[in-house]
Amino acid sequence: MTTSTRRRGRRDLVVVAIAIASLLAIAGSAVAIASGQGSIAAVRAATERYHSLAAAEADGYGKFYECTDENSGLGAMGQHYVKGALVGDAAVDPLTPEAVIYEPKPNGTYRLVGVEYVVFQDAWDAAHSDPPALFGRTFKLVPAGNRYTLPPFYQLHLWLWRPNPSGMFNDWNPKVSCRGNGDAA
Repeated sequence: MTTSTRRRGRRDLVVVAIAIASLLAIAGSAVAIASGQGSIAAVRAATERYHSLAAAEADGYGKFYECTDENSGLGAMGQHYVKGALVGDAAVDPLTPEAVIYEPKPNGTYRLVGVEYVVFQDAWDAAHSDPPALFGRTFKLVPAGNRYTLPPFYQLHLWLWRPNPSGMFNDWNPKVSCRGNGDAA
């Protein structure tokens, strides 16, 4: 066997290995989607209509708290519009987020930037033995005594519509601003 034949054989073996790894990754994604984890693309499709704030309000989302800035440079969480009935149940559906997040614009309009999944700890823990998780991420527990004066709750941000250099699931997005109108906390 010549050197070029051996190289070609190794290259073919590498190509086959990459193809098999890709197929396994695709199959793993399909299993995650089938197990209720959903996909980020499906969430984008399900929340596309909320680029219109009027559509979000028509679906029962209402303004909650105030646009939340973090003033040390981490960015903002934006203005949340929450569907209270979803927060109060013990379920998390990736295609129906409890909150849609907007960035206030200088002209008084809002730009859809992300979604947030929220569930009260008591309701969740009464029906589940582990904290909630979506997209391979475990929700963060926000304890009592929080700035929102809510009982303890689990939450997970997903920056679908505005890239976040700090990570797609990070609470704060340095590319989002409340234009100085955020909370004082």
